[in-house]
Amino acid sequence: MSIRLPLGIDGFRKLRTSNCYYIDKTGFIEELLEETFSVNLITRPRRFGKTLTMSMLSEFFDIRKDSRSIFEGLQITACTDLCRQWMNQWPVLFLTLKDIQGSTFEEAFDLLQFTVSSLCMEHDYLESSEKVKNADKKIFARLLNQEGTRSDIRASLVILTRMMEAHHGKPVILLIDEYDVPLAKASDNGYYEPMLNIIRSFLGMAWKTNPSLQFAVITGCLRIAKESIFTGANNFISRSISDIWYNRYFGFSEQEVAYLLQHIEPEKPLNESQALSDIKRWYDGYLFGGREIYCPWDVINHVNMLQKDPDAPPSSYWKDTSHNQIIRRFIDRKDISVNDRFEVLLSGNTIQEPVSEDLTYDFDQSSEKNLWSILYLTGYLTQTSPRLFPEGFCLENGKTALRIPNEEVRTIFAETVAKWFTDTVISCDRSELFQAWWNGDEKKLTQELTDILFTTISYFDYREDYYHAFTAGLFAGAGYEVASNSEQGTGRPDILIKDRHNRRAIIIETKRSRKESHMPDDCLNALKQIRQRQYASGLLKGYQTILCYGAAFFEKKCLIKLDVPEI
Repeated sequence: MSIRLPLGIDGFRKLRTSNCYYIDKTGFIEELLEETFSVNLITRPRRFGKTLTMSMLSEFFDIRKDSRSIFEGLQITACTDLCRQWMNQWPVLFLTLKDIQGSTFEEAFDLLQFTVSSLCMEHDYLESSEKVKNADKKIFARLLNQEGTRSDIRASLVILTRMMEAHHGKPVILLIDEYDVPLAKASDNGYYEPMLNIIRSFLGMAWKTNPSLQFAVITGCLRIAKESIFTGANNFISRSISDIWYNRYFGFSEQEVAYLLQHIEPEKPLNESQALSDIKRWYDGYLFGGREIYCPWDVINHVNMLQKDPDAPPSSYWKDTSHNQIIRRFIDRKDISVNDRFEVLLSGNTIQEPVSEDLTYDFDQSSEKNLWSILYLTGYLTQTSPRLFPEGFCLENGKTALRIPNEEVRTIFAETVAKWFTDTVISCDRSELFQAWWNGDEKKLTQELTDILFTTISYFDYREDYYHAFTAGLFAGAGYEVASNSEQGTGRPDILIKDRHNRRAIIIETKRSRKESHMPDDCLNALKQIRQRQYASGLLKGYQTILCYGAAFFEKKCLIKLDVPEI
């Protein structure tokens, strides 16, 4: 029988009561309580276990619960004095802002109002508590019924913590998960400033001189300090992926991944060594506080696939869940040139850039330094370990060595760059380029394609796949039929362009040249292949005009040669 993996489960109690496999991270509680703070901001990329960790804290501290059974046998229970003082001894206010989004500010604000209302429903005992002031109960009623004013929403966390302290006789532990998601979504949809104004007061009022607060733990991807969200917070500390604090508790170590593979029971034998190697190449590579980390979301999803099919290849799970528009918005900035550095990254090498942890999601106003920092802190780039520095690499003062962490993220970069190229090409006037193809103008095509190559980003380190996709992409969205088959030995040309209306077609065979001097011969070999395999006669019966091109590529250069077969 396969082990139960916590797919889509981010509630700690549900995970523990559903008999799911759990890698013990409860030691985080002890390490957290060893620090002195009023507000502790923990930043990690998405899908690294922040929500599950916050749910674990809520279950551990909440005075309304008895959590002994779900923590039984876990590391934290060995700390008997700590458990006696903290387990189920404190009022807890736990909320997540990950769903606060919308195409307009009004839509997002309505969701924030709904979130606050749901929080009030969870603590509806406060409405009838004799220890709570009537003035607070009136505001609470408005919040509960989603009738609160904007001022009510701004002050809602202060009101709730004050009411909870009055009822329980103890200050409140405040847990806020994914606090920066509303700002990220607001930036995407053009209402950043009004959302920032709401979030700044909604959160800031909860921890600035709030006597009802025991402490607050906040999670997110970035530290939004530039807009003063955390200004005024007493004993504020921030623990990011650059710090050694908590670096064992978000993500999996290689030992934990190997242990997980040993405990699954696939339907047929699994090559554990090969599986671990694949997982390492696709989902490892993050360096958090000097510690090498695997993305837990990806590992769990892939291991679940391996239980059903031990031969299942790695796939990309992270791209459908994360804020991948960051890369595209970076490329689209006209005032910043990133092509050369993106090509270095996509080829598996290291760049060095200044990184700041006081950031903003306001992409349109962001500096280049801010944008590189966002890519780093959101997990699209990671620090390069000194042991992986290229020979002769010298890290400059004030800069961080950065690389793409693994194959999954490299795929996200490549797909984003490919889509950017297609969108850019479609938006341009290509009438002269198409005319050159149909007129057989070798010289003009050679120059035009070389110019385009020079301005675009190579996303496969100049592999033949890249040149194939590049050439096919030139015809995207122009009303032609474009058939593409880059596999060798299939009896089909690399690229086939059909213009049925005018009964004409273009066949293109692409070659990657190993040296610039090889380009003329590679063009001739491409044309020879078209003739020998009879692509024109075999595939294009009924067409009046067929043009065959051999295209040779070397780095940023192109050479085009024409052959017109007899029909």
